[in-house]
Amino acid sequence: MGDLIRMSITMEKHLYEHMQNLLQLHGYENRSEFIRDMLRSRLVELEWERDRTVIGTITMVYDHDQRELNRKLMELQHQMHDNILATTHVHLDHNRCVEAVMIRGGAGTIQRLANQLRQQKGVLHVSLSMSTLGAEFRAEHPRPNHAEKV
Repeated sequence: MGDLIRMSITMEKHLYEHMQNLLQLHGYENRSEFIRDMLRSRLVELEWERDRTVIGTITMVYDHDQRELNRKLMELQHQMHDNILATTHVHLDHNRCVEAVMIRGGAGTIQRLANQLRQQKGVLHVSLSMSTLGAEFRAEHPRPNHAEKV
């Protein structure tokens, strides 16, 4: 870690107790790392809210015996071939498959693809894991434009 800044914060007792419970639940050894992780998560959320170029993983479980489903899923992915970084396909059992699609692009574009995949008959579950290209975590990352909502 580069330069460190020591600070103190004030919060209501019930929030402090919730924080202590979360620290214990998630195995944090100190509050500083917990707060750093919360801030990093919020920075990722902001990248997505601002429709920046981000990365995500779309995970879907589906019934591969559903008529035309494989073709529809492949067609949707081929429409995004410039954005899709990798896919992994795993057979769970005789009827069900899981597929993970790593994708890079505008947050809205990634969310639209996840929604289109979710809407296909035979798709049992879709989840979207949001991540970032990491620029906001670098020390030299530019300060936000104060006109921009933070």
